[in-house]
Amino acid sequence: MNLSPEDRALIEACQAGLPLVPQPYTQIADQLGMREADVMQRLEALKTKGAIRRIGIAPDHYKLGMVANGMTVWDIEDAQAEGLGALVGAMEDVTHCYLRPRYMPLWPYNLFAMLHGTDLAEVEAKRDRLKSFLGDAVRACDVLYSTQILKKTGLRLARKGAR
Repeated sequence: MNLSPEDRALIEACQAGLPLVPQPYTQIADQLGMREADVMQRLEALKTKGAIRRIGIAPDHYKLGMVANGMTVWDIEDAQAEGLGALVGAMEDVTHCYLRPRYMPLWPYNLFAMLHGTDLAEVEAKRDRLKSFLGDAVRACDVLYSTQILKKTGLRLARKGAR
């Protein structure tokens, strides 16, 4: 998908988050030399085209007390993985869920589901519930706990001309 220069500038202006002001779209419009209505219309069009998925809040789970973070990994029969993955991804306890290729014989896991908790015991309880839900489909599982944040941002467009 090719972005117009105006759409690219709009995405760059919004990608780190909307300004925390009473009228964020007005501020972005002023910054870009546009009208507020044009900013909102362009964002909606970008969403409709699939260039952006959504506009929403991204809470900092650490500041909310969710300091235990575990990426659970599951070895699920490939024929069941997509259907079960969609169900797992819709669960309230799961913040994001992925299907990934296995790297045999070292890495048999193909379904990944992130869980957060106020401590390790809470994450383990959530993992146990997830394991019960998956039942006999689970051939093996493990959990990888975060120990340090190295980077926490979503996708960012590079500035035109920057490398």
